[in-house]
Amino acid sequence: MNLKQSFIIAFVLGMVAIASWEAYWRSQGKTPTIQDDEALWAQQRARVDQLTQDDYIFTGSSRIHFDLQLDLWESLTGKLPVQLAMGGASPLPVFRDIARNTDFNGTVIVGITPPLFFSTTFPQAPPISGPQERVDHFYDRTYAQRFNHALSKPLQRNLATMHSYEDMLAGNVDLKSLLQTVKWGNRTGRPQMPPFYEFGELSEVRNVRMLDRMETDPAFAQSVKDVWMFCLTGGPNMPPPDKKGTMAFFLEDVALITQRGGKVILLRCPSAMEFREIESKITPRPQFWDELVQVSGLPAYHFEDYPQFQGLNLPELSHLSGPDADVFTREFIQLLEKDQLIANRKSN
Repeated sequence: MNLKQSFIIAFVLGMVAIASWEAYWRSQGKTPTIQDDEALWAQQRARVDQLTQDDYIFTGSSRIHFDLQLDLWESLTGKLPVQLAMGGASPLPVFRDIARNTDFNGTVIVGITPPLFFSTTFPQAPPISGPQERVDHFYDRTYAQRFNHALSKPLQRNLATMHSYEDMLAGNVDLKSLLQTVKWGNRTGRPQMPPFYEFGELSEVRNVRMLDRMETDPAFAQSVKDVWMFCLTGGPNMPPPDKKGTMAFFLEDVALITQRGGKVILLRCPSAMEFREIESKITPRPQFWDELVQVSGLPAYHFEDYPQFQGLNLPELSHLSGPDADVFTREFIQLLEKDQLIANRKSN
Protein backbone atom coordinates (compact mmCIF):
# COMPACT_ATOMS: atom_id res chain seq x y z
CA MET A 1 0.00 0.00 0.00
CA ASN A 2 1.51 3.32 -1.06
CA LEU A 3 1.30 6.65 0.77
CA LYS A 4 -1.52 7.94 -1.41
CA GLN A 5 -3.71 4.90 -0.72
CA SER A 6 -3.00 5.15 3.03
CA PHE A 7 -4.02 8.80 2.98
CA ILE A 8 -7.27 8.06 1.15
CA ILE A 9 -8.18 5.25 3.55
CA ALA A 10 -7.39 7.43 6.59
CA PHE A 11 -9.43 10.30 5.14
CA VAL A 12 -12.44 8.08 4.42
CA LEU A 13 -12.32 6.49 7.88
CA GLY A 14 -12.06 9.92 9.46
CA MET A 15 -15.07 11.22 7.55
CA VAL A 16 -17.10 8.12 8.46
CA ALA A 17 -16.19 8.57 12.14
CA ILE A 18 -17.16 12.27 12.11
CA ALA A 19 -20.41 11.55 10.28
CA SER A 20 -21.31 8.77 12.72
CA TRP A 21 -20.53 10.93 15.75
CA GLU A 22 -22.55 13.82 14.30
CA ALA A 23 -25.47 11.54 13.45
CA TYR A 24 -25.50 10.17 16.99
CA TRP A 25 -25.70 13.58 18.62
CA ARG A 26 -28.29 14.79 16.13
CA SER A 27 -30.39 11.77 17.14
CA GLN A 28 -30.05 12.98 20.76
CA GLY A 29 -31.58 16.33 19.85
CA LYS A 30 -28.35 18.34 19.57
CA THR A 31 -28.20 21.00 16.85
CA PRO A 32 -25.42 23.24 15.50
CA THR A 33 -25.02 26.61 17.15
CA ILE A 34 -22.55 29.46 17.27
CA GLN A 35 -20.19 29.54 20.27
CA ASP A 36 -20.39 32.59 22.52
CA ASP A 37 -16.65 32.79 23.02
CA GLU A 38 -14.19 35.65 23.30
CA ALA A 39 -13.65 35.66 19.52
CA LEU A 40 -17.33 36.27 18.78
CA TRP A 41 -17.46 38.94 21.49
CA ALA A 42 -14.43 40.68 20.00
CA GLN A 43 -16.04 40.60 16.57
CA GLN A 44 -18.98 42.59 17.93
CA ARG A 45 -16.72 44.90 19.95
CA ALA A 46 -14.94 45.78 16.69
CA ARG A 47 -18.20 47.27 15.39
CA VAL A 48 -18.10 50.03 18.00
CA ASP A 49 -15.58 52.10 16.06
CA GLN A 50 -18.03 52.44 13.17
CA LEU A 51 -21.02 53.50 15.28
CA THR A 52 -22.62 56.95 15.22
CA GLN A 53 -24.52 59.07 17.72
CA ASP A 54 -27.72 57.32 16.66
CA ASP A 55 -26.47 53.85 17.57
CA TYR A 56 -26.81 51.64 20.64
CA ILE A 57 -24.54 49.47 22.75
CA PHE A 58 -25.94 46.98 25.27
CA THR A 59 -23.80 45.83 28.16
CA GLY A 60 -24.48 44.04 31.41
CA SER A 61 -25.18 40.48 32.47
CA SER A 62 -27.28 37.71 30.96
CA ARG A 63 -30.66 39.36 31.49
CA ILE A 64 -30.14 42.18 29.02
CA HIS A 65 -28.65 39.52 26.74
CA PHE A 66 -31.85 37.44 26.81
CA ASP A 67 -34.47 40.13 27.35
CA LEU A 68 -33.66 42.66 24.61
CA GLN A 69 -34.03 41.05 21.19
CA LEU A 70 -31.67 42.58 18.63
CA ASP A 71 -33.61 41.72 15.48
CA LEU A 72 -36.80 43.28 16.84
CA TRP A 73 -34.89 46.32 18.05
CA GLU A 74 -33.42 46.77 14.57
CA SER A 75 -36.81 46.38 12.91
CA LEU A 76 -38.35 49.05 15.16
CA THR A 77 -35.48 51.57 15.28
CA GLY A 78 -33.52 50.93 12.10
CA LYS A 79 -30.38 50.28 14.16
CA LEU A 80 -28.78 46.96 15.10
CA PRO A 81 -27.32 47.33 18.61
CA VAL A 82 -23.90 46.02 19.55
CA GLN A 83 -24.49 43.36 22.21
CA LEU A 84 -21.56 43.20 24.64
CA ALA A 85 -23.29 41.66 27.67
CA MET A 86 -21.92 38.52 29.25
CA GLY A 87 -23.56 35.99 31.54
CA GLY A 88 -22.50 36.06 35.19
CA ALA A 89 -20.53 39.26 34.67
CA SER A 90 -20.42 42.80 35.92
CA PRO A 91 -20.83 45.46 33.21
CA LEU A 92 -18.08 47.61 34.73
CA PRO A 93 -15.02 46.42 32.69
CA VAL A 94 -16.84 46.65 29.35
CA PHE A 95 -18.39 50.00 30.22
CA ARG A 96 -14.96 51.33 31.18
CA ASP A 97 -13.51 50.15 27.86
CA ILE A 98 -16.25 51.99 25.95
CA ALA A 99 -15.81 55.13 28.05
CA ARG A 100 -12.03 55.31 27.96
CA ASN A 101 -10.94 53.60 24.75
CA THR A 102 -13.55 54.76 22.22
CA ASP A 103 -15.15 57.98 21.05
CA PHE A 104 -18.65 56.48 21.12
CA ASN A 105 -21.25 59.18 21.78
CA GLY A 106 -24.43 57.25 21.11
CA THR A 107 -26.55 55.43 23.69
CA VAL A 108 -25.22 52.81 26.10
CA ILE A 109 -27.93 50.78 27.80
CA VAL A 110 -26.55 49.17 30.95
CA GLY A 111 -28.36 46.14 32.30
CA ILE A 112 -28.32 46.21 36.10
CA THR A 113 -28.46 42.84 37.83
CA PRO A 114 -27.85 44.20 41.34
CA PRO A 115 -25.93 41.29 42.94
CA LEU A 116 -23.51 41.35 40.00
CA PHE A 117 -23.33 45.10 39.33
CA PHE A 118 -22.65 45.96 42.97
CA SER A 119 -20.56 42.88 43.70
CA THR A 120 -16.96 44.07 43.43
CA THR A 121 -14.25 45.89 41.51
CA PHE A 122 -11.58 43.35 42.53
CA PRO A 123 -9.75 42.43 39.29
CA GLN A 124 -9.46 38.70 40.06
CA ALA A 125 -13.11 38.22 41.03
CA PRO A 126 -15.04 36.26 38.35
CA PRO A 127 -17.65 39.01 37.68
CA ILE A 128 -14.76 41.34 36.78
CA SER A 129 -12.08 39.01 35.41
CA GLY A 130 -14.41 37.31 32.91
CA PRO A 131 -15.44 40.41 30.96
CA GLN A 132 -11.97 41.93 31.34
CA GLU A 133 -10.48 38.89 29.62
CA ARG A 134 -12.76 39.51 26.66
CA VAL A 135 -11.77 43.17 26.54
CA ASP A 136 -8.10 42.16 26.67
CA HIS A 137 -8.61 39.58 23.92
CA PHE A 138 -10.09 42.26 21.67
CA TYR A 139 -6.90 44.29 21.90
CA ASP A 140 -4.44 41.38 21.93
CA ARG A 141 -5.94 39.04 19.32
CA THR A 142 -3.66 38.10 16.47
CA TYR A 143 -4.49 37.85 12.79
CA ALA A 144 -4.08 34.09 13.11
CA GLN A 145 -6.77 34.03 15.83
CA ARG A 146 -9.11 36.12 13.68
CA PHE A 147 -8.53 33.83 10.71
CA ASN A 148 -9.09 30.74 12.85
CA HIS A 149 -12.40 32.15 14.09
CA ALA A 150 -13.52 32.95 10.54
CA LEU A 151 -12.71 29.38 9.47
CA SER A 152 -14.48 27.85 12.46
CA LYS A 153 -17.82 29.57 11.92
CA PRO A 154 -18.96 27.44 8.94
CA LEU A 155 -18.21 24.33 11.03
CA GLN A 156 -20.09 25.76 14.02
CA ARG A 157 -23.10 26.50 11.82
CA ASN A 158 -23.24 22.94 10.47
CA LEU A 159 -21.82 20.53 13.06
CA ALA A 160 -23.45 19.91 16.44
CA THR A 161 -20.26 18.20 17.62
CA MET A 162 -18.36 21.50 17.34
CA HIS A 163 -20.37 23.17 20.06
CA SER A 164 -18.58 24.17 23.21
CA TYR A 165 -19.05 26.93 25.75
CA GLU A 166 -16.43 28.77 27.76
CA ASP A 167 -18.09 27.93 31.05
CA MET A 168 -18.39 24.21 30.23
CA LEU A 169 -22.13 23.93 30.52
CA ALA A 170 -23.52 20.46 30.96
CA GLY A 171 -24.84 18.89 27.79
CA ASN A 172 -22.16 20.15 25.43
CA VAL A 173 -20.76 17.45 23.18
CA ASP A 174 -17.27 18.55 22.17
CA LEU A 175 -14.52 16.35 23.64
CA LYS A 176 -13.32 18.90 26.20
CA SER A 177 -16.84 19.33 27.59
CA LEU A 178 -17.49 15.60 27.64
CA LEU A 179 -14.34 15.05 29.71
CA GLN A 180 -15.74 17.52 32.25
CA THR A 181 -18.59 15.10 32.91
CA VAL A 182 -16.24 12.43 34.28
CA LYS A 183 -16.97 12.13 38.02
CA TRP A 184 -14.03 11.67 40.38
CA GLY A 185 -15.96 12.11 43.61
CA ASN A 186 -16.19 15.13 45.87
CA ARG A 187 -12.64 15.44 47.19
CA THR A 188 -13.13 18.84 48.83
CA GLY A 189 -16.27 18.04 50.79
CA ARG A 190 -17.81 21.30 49.55
CA PRO A 191 -21.28 21.44 47.98
CA GLN A 192 -21.12 20.81 44.24
CA MET A 193 -22.99 22.97 41.75
CA PRO A 194 -25.83 21.11 39.99
CA PRO A 195 -25.44 20.39 36.26
CA PHE A 196 -25.90 23.62 34.30
CA TYR A 197 -27.49 23.16 30.87
CA GLU A 198 -27.47 25.77 28.17
CA PHE A 199 -30.97 27.21 27.80
CA GLY A 200 -30.62 29.81 25.05
CA GLU A 201 -29.74 29.86 21.37
CA LEU A 202 -27.22 32.35 20.00
CA SER A 203 -26.93 34.18 16.70
CA GLU A 204 -23.78 35.54 15.07
CA VAL A 205 -24.57 39.07 16.31
CA ARG A 206 -24.78 37.62 19.84
CA ASN A 207 -28.53 37.78 20.15
CA VAL A 208 -29.72 35.22 22.70
CA ARG A 209 -33.23 33.78 22.75
CA MET A 210 -34.48 31.33 25.34
CA LEU A 211 -35.07 27.79 24.11
CA ASP A 212 -38.71 26.81 23.69
CA ARG A 213 -37.94 23.75 25.83
CA MET A 214 -37.75 26.00 28.89
CA GLU A 215 -41.50 26.61 28.55
CA THR A 216 -42.51 23.04 27.73
CA ASP A 217 -40.21 20.98 29.97
CA PRO A 218 -40.64 21.89 33.68
CA ALA A 219 -37.84 19.52 34.76
CA PHE A 220 -35.40 21.22 32.41
CA ALA A 221 -36.41 24.66 33.68
CA GLN A 222 -36.05 23.43 37.26
CA SER A 223 -32.47 22.32 36.56
CA VAL A 224 -31.59 25.94 35.77
CA LYS A 225 -33.46 27.22 38.86
CA ASP A 226 -31.40 24.81 40.96
CA VAL A 227 -28.20 26.39 39.67
CA TRP A 228 -29.45 29.91 40.46
CA MET A 229 -30.38 28.92 44.00
CA PHE A 230 -26.98 27.29 44.50
CA CYS A 231 -25.20 30.45 43.33
CA LEU A 232 -27.38 32.86 45.31
CA THR A 233 -27.12 30.92 48.56
CA GLY A 234 -23.38 30.41 48.40
CA GLY A 235 -22.92 30.40 52.17
CA PRO A 236 -21.03 32.59 54.65
CA ASN A 237 -17.94 32.93 52.44
CA MET A 238 -19.81 35.11 49.94
CA PRO A 239 -18.37 38.65 50.26
CA PRO A 240 -20.83 41.50 50.87
CA PRO A 241 -21.62 43.85 47.97
CA ASP A 242 -19.17 46.71 47.46
CA LYS A 243 -21.71 49.46 46.82
CA LYS A 244 -19.35 52.37 47.44
CA GLY A 245 -16.55 51.03 45.26
CA THR A 246 -18.71 49.90 42.33
CA MET A 247 -20.72 53.12 42.21
CA ALA A 248 -17.60 55.29 42.23
CA PHE A 249 -16.00 53.12 39.53
CA PHE A 250 -19.10 53.37 37.33
CA LEU A 251 -19.78 57.08 37.80
CA GLU A 252 -16.28 58.03 36.70
CA ASP A 253 -16.94 56.42 33.34
CA VAL A 254 -20.50 57.74 33.04
CA ALA A 255 -19.04 61.24 33.17
CA LEU A 256 -16.67 60.50 30.27
CA ILE A 257 -19.48 59.32 28.00
CA THR A 258 -21.97 62.06 28.86
CA GLN A 259 -19.34 64.80 28.54
CA ARG A 260 -18.86 63.90 24.87
CA GLY A 261 -22.60 63.90 24.19
CA GLY A 262 -23.42 60.24 24.75
CA LYS A 263 -26.36 58.86 26.71
CA VAL A 264 -26.28 56.21 29.43
CA ILE A 265 -29.54 54.47 30.36
CA LEU A 266 -30.01 52.03 33.24
CA LEU A 267 -32.30 49.04 32.83
CA ARG A 268 -33.42 46.63 35.55
CA CYS A 269 -34.83 43.58 33.78
CA PRO A 270 -37.39 41.30 35.47
CA SER A 271 -36.75 38.58 38.01
CA ALA A 272 -39.33 36.65 40.01
CA MET A 273 -40.25 34.72 43.13
CA GLU A 274 -37.37 33.16 45.08
CA PHE A 275 -34.76 34.78 42.84
CA ARG A 276 -36.23 38.24 43.36
CA GLU A 277 -36.60 37.64 47.11
CA ILE A 278 -32.94 36.70 47.51
CA GLU A 279 -31.82 39.64 45.38
CA SER A 280 -33.89 41.96 47.57
CA LYS A 281 -32.13 40.66 50.67
CA ILE A 282 -28.65 40.94 49.17
CA THR A 283 -29.16 44.28 47.43
CA PRO A 284 -32.33 45.99 48.71
CA ARG A 285 -33.74 48.33 46.10
CA PRO A 286 -33.78 51.55 48.20
CA GLN A 287 -30.13 51.21 49.22
CA PHE A 288 -28.80 50.06 45.85
CA TRP A 289 -30.86 50.70 42.69
CA ASP A 290 -32.62 53.80 43.99
CA GLU A 291 -29.40 55.30 45.30
CA LEU A 292 -27.58 54.60 42.03
CA VAL A 293 -30.34 56.34 40.08
CA GLN A 294 -30.39 59.31 42.45
CA VAL A 295 -26.62 59.81 42.54
CA SER A 296 -26.07 59.27 38.80
CA GLY A 297 -29.07 61.27 37.59
CA LEU A 298 -29.35 58.88 34.64
CA PRO A 299 -32.56 57.82 32.90
CA ALA A 300 -33.51 54.56 34.57
CA TYR A 301 -36.16 51.90 34.06
CA HIS A 302 -37.01 49.31 36.72
CA PHE A 303 -39.44 46.57 35.70
CA GLU A 304 -41.38 46.93 38.95
CA ASP A 305 -42.45 50.45 38.00
CA TYR A 306 -44.36 49.61 34.82
CA PRO A 307 -47.60 47.61 34.55
CA GLN A 308 -46.66 46.39 31.06
CA PHE A 309 -43.70 44.53 32.58
CA GLN A 310 -45.75 42.63 35.14
CA GLY A 311 -46.80 39.02 34.66
CA LEU A 312 -44.16 38.24 32.05
CA ASN A 313 -43.00 34.64 31.79
CA LEU A 314 -39.64 33.84 33.40
CA PRO A 315 -39.44 30.03 33.21
CA GLU A 316 -36.36 29.87 35.47
CA LEU A 317 -37.14 33.10 37.40
CA SER A 318 -34.38 35.26 35.91
CA HIS A 319 -34.76 35.50 32.11
CA LEU A 320 -37.72 36.06 29.82
CA SER A 321 -39.11 33.47 27.46
CA GLY A 322 -38.66 34.24 23.77
CA PRO A 323 -42.20 35.59 23.17
CA ASP A 324 -42.13 37.71 26.31
CA ALA A 325 -38.66 39.02 25.48
CA ASP A 326 -40.29 40.38 22.32
CA VAL A 327 -42.96 42.05 24.45
CA PHE A 328 -40.36 43.50 26.78
CA THR A 329 -38.23 44.81 23.91
CA ARG A 330 -41.18 46.44 22.16
CA GLU A 331 -42.53 48.06 25.33
CA PHE A 332 -39.10 49.29 26.39
CA ILE A 333 -38.60 50.98 23.03
CA GLN A 334 -41.96 52.67 23.42
CA LEU A 335 -40.90 54.00 26.83
CA LEU A 336 -37.68 55.39 25.38
CA GLU A 337 -39.63 56.98 22.56
CA LYS A 338 -42.07 58.56 25.00
CA ASP A 339 -39.17 59.99 26.99
CA GLN A 340 -37.46 61.20 23.80
CA LEU A 341 -34.41 59.04 24.38
CA ILE A 342 -34.57 57.05 21.18
CA ALA A 343 -33.27 58.06 17.76
CA ASN A 344 -34.32 57.18 14.21
CA ARG A 345 -37.41 55.17 15.08
CA LYS A 346 -38.88 53.64 11.92
CA SER A 347 -42.59 53.91 11.25
CA ASN A 348 -44.35 50.53 11.25
